[in-house]
Amino acid sequence: MIQRPCAFWLASPFLALALTLAPPASAQGLRLGPAGTAPLARDTEPRAADYIVAVVNSEPITNNEVRTRMARFEQQLQQQGQPVPPRAEFARQVLERLISEKAQLQLARDNGLKIEDSTVDLAEQNVARANQIDVPELRRRLAADHVPLAQFRDDLRDQLLITRLRERELDSRVKVSDLDVEKYLLDQQNSTDPANAEINIAHILVAVPENATVAQVAAARDKAQGLLVRARAGEDFGKLAAEFSEGQAARETKGVIGLRPADRYPPAFSKAVEALPEGGIAELVRSPAGFHVVKLVERRKGGVIGMRVTQTHVRHILLRPSPQLSETAALARLADFKKRVESGSADFGQLAREFSQDTSAREGGDLGWASPGLFVPEFEEAMNALAPGQVSGPVASRFGVHMIQVLERRQSTLSPREQREVARNLVREKKLDEAYAEWAQEVRGRAYVEFREPPQ
Repeated sequence: MIQRPCAFWLASPFLALALTLAPPASAQGLRLGPAGTAPLARDTEPRAADYIVAVVNSEPITNNEVRTRMARFEQQLQQQGQPVPPRAEFARQVLERLISEKAQLQLARDNGLKIEDSTVDLAEQNVARANQIDVPELRRRLAADHVPLAQFRDDLRDQLLITRLRERELDSRVKVSDLDVEKYLLDQQNSTDPANAEINIAHILVAVPENATVAQVAAARDKAQGLLVRARAGEDFGKLAAEFSEGQAARETKGVIGLRPADRYPPAFSKAVEALPEGGIAELVRSPAGFHVVKLVERRKGGVIGMRVTQTHVRHILLRPSPQLSETAALARLADFKKRVESGSADFGQLAREFSQDTSAREGGDLGWASPGLFVPEFEEAMNALAPGQVSGPVASRFGVHMIQVLERRQSTLSPREQREVARNLVREKKLDEAYAEWAQEVRGRAYVEFREPPQ
């Protein structure tokens, strides 16, 4: 029941990195900056009177919507060290994304899909939890960045609605056969392409302002060069990144971007570390955002053969909303269960056996040992945030509402059966990406779109 059937995370216009019609990122993974900052970049250019740039069926898209979304994307791309497309092309891509989203939202509403306020409340809590803050602090940071709470919650509701529509439309389209799994494993085993390797890179960004003078560029290069010398001399790279990196994401993670296939990094980054040993520091990398000091943290052969992972022993209680049990009532019931378990007045396993609407109920909700990628993202993210023994608050997923408890964790090499399961999930995600791109084009193609010229 919990096996990860879909690659789609709760999408957020505040976090989407891909400007094509790829499945966007998870709002539950939204990372806010320290007090007074947030990733919701403001468009600081002087504002002319707003005007309509396109109409999707009967719904307008305004110039200010495009500019605001561009500012958000641009900040996120710069934080990740990725190049920002030329301005005109960037604006066209953002407008196309907005058109696609509007068409999908209209289709969802035409099909009678709705998102309850309680689900939006839960999504807001998930965003706060992902940033290790509470909801009042989340709202304070949004207010500090002049983002109206109503707008933030409307965006969450829209993205939940789009996600629910995608799941309903695409689930039946994607099938993964045993032959698909065998082919994937064989391709991974036989691959000698360096591009298939996985690398983990850390970086320090010294930003260069847009339209910088020659003197400003030189000053930024000198600063970056000084940091490069210090890092190569043995100073702690993470401390240097936390203190000096001008990308908020780099400061929060001590510069570490994370293990991923080499082709998912900006080409300038992957090329810079191509010949480096683990722990090596490259020559300065120049990007549209500025100068980067880049360190190769780890290099690993791609694929799942022989992969060592952190596995989690987890159990849960699942309640499925129905005409007899509203989502609001399910959330309230699980919140009560959490209080009872934490106070010692109830046993998690017994509550699961009595109330959970999942086949694991007979085992006290025990889901066994789980490798990364086994569960739907909402469940997995909440699970990963728990220490052994901790119990989560209510967590909504496509299957219903969960309460999760982590029992223990371990490092383990994947067994052949687990390798096949991970491979099956990876193949399914790839097929879902392809199905989503095709489906999004279909929805966009059916919409009536009228482009408007700017006023003279």
